[in-house]
Amino acid sequence: MIVNVLTELGLIKDVVGEKTAKALSKQLGLEAMRELLLHFPRRYSKRGELTSFNSLPVSEVVTVVGEVQSTNNRRMRGRKGSIFEVTLSDGDGLLTLAFFNQAWRQNELHAGVKGLFSGKIGSFSGVLQLTHPDYELFDSEIDPDKAQAWADLPIPIYPATSSLSTWRIQKAVKQVLAVAPAIEELLPEQLLQTHGLVGLSQAIHWIHEPAVDSQWQEARESLKFHEATLLQLGLASRRAAASKEQANVYVAGALLANFDAALPFQLTDGQIAAGNEIAADLASGHPMNRMLQGEVGSGKTIVAVRAVLSAAEKGSQSALLAPTEVLASQHYRSILEALGPGLAKELGLRLLTGSQPTAERKKTMLDLASGNCRMVVGTHALISENVSFFDLGLVIIDEQHRFGVSQREALRSKASKSPHTLVMTATPIPRTLAVTVFGDLDVSSLRELPKGRQPISTHSVPVAQKDLVARVWQRVAEEVQAGRQAFVVCPRIEQGVAEEGQEQIELESQELEPASVKAVFDALTENPVLKDVCKALLHGKLPAIEKERVMAEFEAGEIDLLVATTVIEVGVNVPNASTMVVLDADHFGLSQLHQLRGRVGRGEHAGLCLLVSAAEPGTIAASRLEALCSTTDGFALSESDLDLRGEGDVLGSQQSGIRSSLRLLRVVRDAELIQQARPLAQSLLSDGLSQNLQKVLEIQDADRLARS
Repeated sequence: MIVNVLTELGLIKDVVGEKTAKALSKQLGLEAMRELLLHFPRRYSKRGELTSFNSLPVSEVVTVVGEVQSTNNRRMRGRKGSIFEVTLSDGDGLLTLAFFNQAWRQNELHAGVKGLFSGKIGSFSGVLQLTHPDYELFDSEIDPDKAQAWADLPIPIYPATSSLSTWRIQKAVKQVLAVAPAIEELLPEQLLQTHGLVGLSQAIHWIHEPAVDSQWQEARESLKFHEATLLQLGLASRRAAASKEQANVYVAGALLANFDAALPFQLTDGQIAAGNEIAADLASGHPMNRMLQGEVGSGKTIVAVRAVLSAAEKGSQSALLAPTEVLASQHYRSILEALGPGLAKELGLRLLTGSQPTAERKKTMLDLASGNCRMVVGTHALISENVSFFDLGLVIIDEQHRFGVSQREALRSKASKSPHTLVMTATPIPRTLAVTVFGDLDVSSLRELPKGRQPISTHSVPVAQKDLVARVWQRVAEEVQAGRQAFVVCPRIEQGVAEEGQEQIELESQELEPASVKAVFDALTENPVLKDVCKALLHGKLPAIEKERVMAEFEAGEIDLLVATTVIEVGVNVPNASTMVVLDADHFGLSQLHQLRGRVGRGEHAGLCLLVSAAEPGTIAASRLEALCSTTDGFALSESDLDLRGEGDVLGSQQSGIRSSLRLLRVVRDAELIQQARPLAQSLLSDGLSQNLQKVLEIQDADRLARS
């Protein structure tokens, strides 16, 4: 969150030259000098200490300190040219360097030489290898009086790339520090003294150019404190600004009373509590800014519909924004059923998607502009410039992490007065993340499942055990023969083609192409135990009308087995579906697997989820599957996911304005510091912010929008 602290510095190219500036921009996205100074080292090395080769990750760019043990220049077999091989030692293990047709390097790389070596780690004949690495050798002759200081001097190792080494970044940083003006302090000096911290300027210099280890350690502590305080200041200032805005006052009336009276089931305690919190927000006269998080199937949509009815009582409009057409259509149908034909007609309930016939879209847009439609469910089509509202009072965003900040703001901006906003997610947010990242939102949680929801048993099936895999398909056939339905979920549409929005998971091994719906559909058609089962394909690249047809037939029970991608991850409600098979389950994140599993067990039959995977025991992927098999509590799983992957991957690249904003802070590790910063930030805000600090927060908010 310290991005934009150094607001007055210019561009990198003004200092380091065009070539280096281009590399920094292309490889790391760094263009301003302040951005470079906030590109902090990930660790520090020493000239006097060799790097252990045991823990080097294959396929990643690494920088190591090593000593040349031996060299060998030889002609290559079966092809022209030579290969110069260098064997590095860490005192225990070995690492080889390979240079093709570069025998001249033996003039500088010879036994006994030490230096920094950087490149992408590979493996050849069981030995770790760097091919054509970049390197910087240490001076061979050092003044004996300075030898110890030279050996102990911390060497900053920066996040780098295979074509932009850490020492090139270090040299650029030194050049910028040499010409940078004084860095103004943002926090009160008394506050820093109370916590025993060095100032911002000193911290920036020490983290890049430490003379001893204690300097970079003190610098990191100070910068983390600054970051935590600025993070909480940003959240607190947004909350304060929202509390001053005016919004329509909505109070429940006959529409909600009639709806509640007609419900064929009792609301859960959680739904009632969340409804009361939302009702208080709607009646406050200030814009609601609330997150409603709940388990898959916990009844979030009903809570949202009850809020819509309060707004509709006053004639105001509500818009529900969904990330996919499948989910938008599902929401539309379920809301239509919940409202009943009479109430749906009174509200003018409509669906708006990009693939609808032009005439239908135009009719909906006219009804929105005139006010005849008081509730619309739609996709990104709602954000289009030619869509206008008569009186938009409530914005509901489902699966809000699928949308960027600017997309959410684009819908809100269609209201003449600040609208109330309710964001919903079926991916429970860990408490530490909720406090840190969503601190400007009020949070309501639904932990109960509606009565009648069936238990789901989850089992991991090793793909190498062919008899167990065969039993998976027999089990699916048994469920279908008993009159029930099943899902089979695959990571790919076809070879090399992932589903849009599919979460990208780093795997320890990716030797085999993951399962695709098209190949699996063909294979299941040939499977003897499933040959008479009615099957269908569903994925994001199908025409919208085809997706609608397949889903409608599956919901009607005309299709027994649906082979699909993650398009069925959220919102799909088929009570007769009892079984889900997830192929290559290690290619999915934990929260995504939990979402998928929630598609079964929604009716009178118990659910069964079978995770077919090649994950090796002891790997992170295997740990994810073990966690999923151990519990159906999504809130517990969200904490496990955070522990396994860290906040960056949990939030994902689409959680705009978040992932790239945390520099040194880590939500789990620094949770206590982040909590401590909250009252400090509130106190600073109450006392009045300095002009410099206010400017930083404004630019910080602008960056948050730009990163969407």
